[in-house]
Amino acid sequence: LTGAQDGSVRMFEWTRPQQLVCFQQAGNARVTRMYFNAQGNKCGVADGEGFLSIWQVNQTTSNPKPYLSWQCHSKTTSDFAFITSSSLVATSGQSNDNRNVCLWDTLVSSSNSLIHAFTCHDHGATVLQYVPKHQLLISGGRKGYICIFDIRQRQILFTFQAHESAVKALALDPSEDYFVTGSAE
Repeated sequence: LTGAQDGSVRMFEWTRPQQLVCFQQAGNARVTRMYFNAQGNKCGVADGEGFLSIWQVNQTTSNPKPYLSWQCHSKTTSDFAFITSSSLVATSGQSNDNRNVCLWDTLVSSSNSLIHAFTCHDHGATVLQYVPKHQLLISGGRKGYICIFDIRQRQILFTFQAHESAVKALALDPSEDYFVTGSAE
């Protein structure tokens, strides 16, 4: 998958020089993050206007529409993670009310899909990492803070400042015992 400033997402296959399909989001907001789910049959795209859209990958139409699209954050959706079999999604971004990390249920109507919103990260959350073994979410913020959330209990477990500037990257080791942060500095 490749994402562009105009909101378009193109899907390629390793052995083919041309794109397989172009997914176009509503509006022209820049793509901030995109992932395949674990099964590889769906892709999600977050954008600079706060939306998250999810498509079925196996579409053959020339102009496919997302099967889900909703505004997760009032300003921007910077990152997201598929939880479980992609029916649960976590997002990070920036919202006017500081609910900058959220859990969503994709199986219910968009008006009822918000499961829980965490009030955290002044000025927004920039990155998100799901830790399946421990059922945790780790988020990084614009001010260098890291928050660790327990998904089952729906509470913040730890908050600490890891950097002086925005956290730009989070990585989890394969055994899920350690995580690494990277910052704008």
